Parts: sequence; C-alpha cells; structure tokens
Amino acid sequence: MTELPRTLPLAGITVISIEQAVAAPFATRQLADLGAQVIKVERPGGGDFARRYDTTVHGQSSYFVWLNRSKESITLDLKADAGRRVLERLLAGADVFVQNLAPNAAARMGLGAEALTERFPSLIPCSISGYGSSGPWADRKAYDLLVQCQTGLVSLTGNEHGGARVGVSIADIAAGMYAYSGILTALFTRATTGVARAVEVSLFEALAEWMNQPAYYTRYGGTQPPRIGTQHATIAPYGAYPAADGKDVLFSIQNEREWAALCEQFLGQPGLVTDPRFATGSARVAHREELNAIVAERFGELDSHEVTKLLDAAGIANAGVNDMKEFLAHPVLSGRDRWRDVRIPGGAVVSALLPPVDLAGAAPRMDAVPAAGEHTDTILAGLGYSPADIDGLKDERAV
Repeated sequence: MTELPRTLPLAGITVISIEQAVAAPFATRQLADLGAQVIKVERPGGGDFARRYDTTVHGQSSYFVWLNRSKESITLDLKADAGRRVLERLLAGADVFVQNLAPNAAARMGLGAEALTERFPSLIPCSISGYGSSGPWADRKAYDLLVQCQTGLVSLTGNEHGGARVGVSIADIAAGMYAYSGILTALFTRATTGVARAVEVSLFEALAEWMNQPAYYTRYGGTQPPRIGTQHATIAPYGAYPAADGKDVLFSIQNEREWAALCEQFLGQPGLVTDPRFATGSARVAHREELNAIVAERFGELDSHEVTKLLDAAGIANAGVNDMKEFLAHPVLSGRDRWRDVRIPGGAVVSALLPPVDLAGAAPRMDAVPAAGEHTDTILAGLGYSPADIDGLKDERAV
C-alpha cells in the first residue's frame, strides 16, 4: 500500500471503505484529512453512484468533489471470488473498515461486524445504516430527506405555508460526523486497551440526537415548537427582518440586558423595556406578532448597513442573510486563508475549504480527488500482486 508521510495524527492508519453517497464518504474523508490512508472500494464500470449526482464542477459531481479528496480508489467486483480475495487481503492489513451498503448486504457478504472481528481481531468495523442493524426498521432503505421527515425535522422547518427540506444533507452529515468520532474513539480504545471495538451509526439515530431540544419542548410543553421561517421558535425577537434596501438582517436577543439595549439604542423606544407585553422572554414569545411589527417598522426606516451598524453599537449579535455567492466571498474565509487548491479527475483544479478543526503543527492533507479505479494497479502491487496477476484480474473483470 502507498506510504504516506508520518506527520499527521492518523499517518500509518489504513482505512478500507465500501462507501457511496454522503455519510460514509464524509466520515472517511475526515480521516484522510488527518493523514489516514483511505482506500475507497468502488464498483467497476462507474464507481460510487455519487460521482453522477451532477456535473457542475468541471464535469464532476459537487457532492463527490466535496467528500472524496485525499483518497485512493480501487475498483473491485465483490460478487467475483477474485474480487473478494483482494478485499480480504486489504482487510488483513487495515485498521478500520467502513461500509454503508444496503440493509443486510454486508452481513450476506461476510462483512458484518461479528464475522470481521472473528477473522481480523484488530480491525475496527464501522457500519452506517438508515435505522440500525436491529429493530423493526432494520430492513428499510433510508435517504437523507426520508430521515429528515421521520425525525420530525421537516415539521419544524419552513413557514406557515408548509414544511421545507433542510438545504444540506443534514442526516447524512450527522451520521458521518458520529461515524468519524466513533472511529477515532475506537482507535484510541484499541491503542490504550488493545481491544478493537465495532462502531455502528444510523442516520435516524444521529439526527434524532440533534432533535432532542424540540423533543423535550414537545414532550413537556404539550405542543411542538411552531414552524416560523427564520424566526426562533422559543426566543423573541430572534429572526430575520428586511431592511429598507431589501437585504434581510438577522439578529438575536439572548437576555434582558440585550433587550434593554435594543429598545433604547436601536428601536428608540425605552418604554418597551418594561412594557408588560415584552418584559420577559416568555412574554415576548407570547406577543411575537406585536413585537415583530415594531421591529419591522424600524428596519423599514434603515438600509441594511445602517441596521448592522446600530445593532453592533448596541452589542447585539447580527448577520446579513447571505446567498451562496456572498458566502463564497466571505471576508472570514479569505482573511483566515481557508481556501486551498485541490485537483479533480480530468486535471482541473478547484478551490476547497480547509477542515474546520485546526490542529497546531499539523496541516491537513488536501490531496486530489481520485478517478474511479485510479489507484487499482498501485494498491494491488502493494498487496503483492505481480503485473501478470493484475492483468489476470482485469481479464476476469474482477477489478
């Protein structure tokens, strides 16, 4: 297998991943960022189907470019005996195995956690599923928006006209993050105890964790938080309002000191501080419509720059509601030097954001996004296959 410089925290760790879509690739890309060798096992004749989600990044998928830098790609037909033998050799030298195959597919192939632990005691298996490997929904397929619906998230998003999907694949991202942290925990446990523990994460339970606050609110309050667009369901005023120039500015009142500052320095109505309708957080939520009318009237007298300047002077957190072009040009990203060049299949170079965690003394890997099967020959040679052996595997269409 390819030798990597031992300068990053996970250098020397090898991860084999039978992955597709978002959740598993997101987990393994973060391991690659930290220096792990991530070998992505793809289907011959096309690879990960996320490669074809769109073609917007110089002919490549925006999802795939985001999730798969710094990995090596090998194509294997896992239905062929020869392909399975290659996988077994890969697993014999690996530290971590990740898969997000269809329900029960891994177990049918002998790649379930129990079977792998028996064959490879030091291997850490990680399974990412829709609803878990047991229970009444273990056999159901799950995609991001289905899980957003099942966890009640869509019942909270949107506005009075209806629900809305969260604009990114939040269930996949949540599951990928928990898989990543679970794998790091398992690696630490193995290093300190010698025991390799399996990791299991489901999209449903990952997003369910993030739904705890509205779940508590609903269970013990009797009603669920209302669907109110950019407003906060349980704090007021907290939301976006249009300024006179048409730009929305969102601000947040977190305590009574900020409420007084808003009334006195921004609204110019100090009497509102002790107005019984607004004197407490609960009262402001109960009289949200009246309060919103007062705030909206003041916003309508000012352009967005004036709004921001006055709110800043009052010590009240605020932000313009950016579109994607404004996000891409954000001064924090440029001012903190967060962009790096990454090469993608076909030779083009794209701008990629650095991982959000800065580790002192260790710059993350920002290597190329692989073409499907780009590293097949190199990986096979590293496993001890001769050129003739590799040609034979290709003749059999096992790779």
